[in-house]
Amino acid sequence: MLQDLQIFGFRALWSPYYALFILTLALAYLIIFINRKDSKRVNVEQVLYFYGGLVLLYIIKGSPMDLMSHIMFTAHMLQMALYYLLFPILIIKGIPTWAWRKVFEVPVLKHVLKLLTKPLIALLLFNGLFSLYHIPIVFDFAKANEWAHSSISITILITAFIVWWPIFTPIKEQDKMSPLLKIGYIAANGILITPACALIIFSSEVIYNTYGATGGWIQALALCVPGDVLSGLSLSGPDMFSPLGIVEDQQLGGIVMKITQEIIYGTVLARIFFPWFRSGTDKIDSLPSTHRTEQI
Repeated sequence: MLQDLQIFGFRALWSPYYALFILTLALAYLIIFINRKDSKRVNVEQVLYFYGGLVLLYIIKGSPMDLMSHIMFTAHMLQMALYYLLFPILIIKGIPTWAWRKVFEVPVLKHVLKLLTKPLIALLLFNGLFSLYHIPIVFDFAKANEWAHSSISITILITAFIVWWPIFTPIKEQDKMSPLLKIGYIAANGILITPACALIIFSSEVIYNTYGATGGWIQALALCVPGDVLSGLSLSGPDMFSPLGIVEDQQLGGIVMKITQEIIYGTVLARIFFPWFRSGTDKIDSLPSTHRTEQI
């Protein structure tokens, strides 16, 4: 399939300008956080998280995955799952606590963040906007308008950082949820995102005109393919790049989103549950051996 995509050219496939943006972020992190001589210097784990996040970001937004997300709904849903459910975790854990404190100390912003990062508000905000985005009329409009697409994507990404903050916050005084509440919080996220996936998975009709053969997908391609390249191509429909029918692709996209979400949420749940369970087990005193002997 990648060979078929070569007709769109190098710029559409590998986004050199986005690669430059990623390299700029990498250099800024090196200067601000790594190349320090004081106690504020980041550790190896934080470096791996942050640069891992940048690599993932380029795969999501700079590699052929981004182009495919405008052709196949399955690729779009995989892109969304990685972008909103995994990428924020890596960045949150990659940036040191002192830097996050500065963000939360900005005069006006600190009050907004204090409100939005409350677990219930964060939960409803992210899942509500994610579901709203996948309403057909909203989705098709966003895919046909560059400014709307960018604005909506960035807004949901911000709420994705917010929804993960109560779980991964490095600021101790903000880490107020017990392990049990965190488990319930993640489970609630999984439940709230399910209706949007279910409607997509079980629909027997084409929901999004963007992925139809009537021209909507050409408008979506214009978001990532240079105009001079796109105008010179003869394209019949998305089926020329996909072995799946439109409905099958749509259903598979919902399944991919749900499975990817379950894997990410399940991994986070395991990292919370098992240390909590072990810490509880360690507090249980074993029966003294002398007492057992007396009993025998």
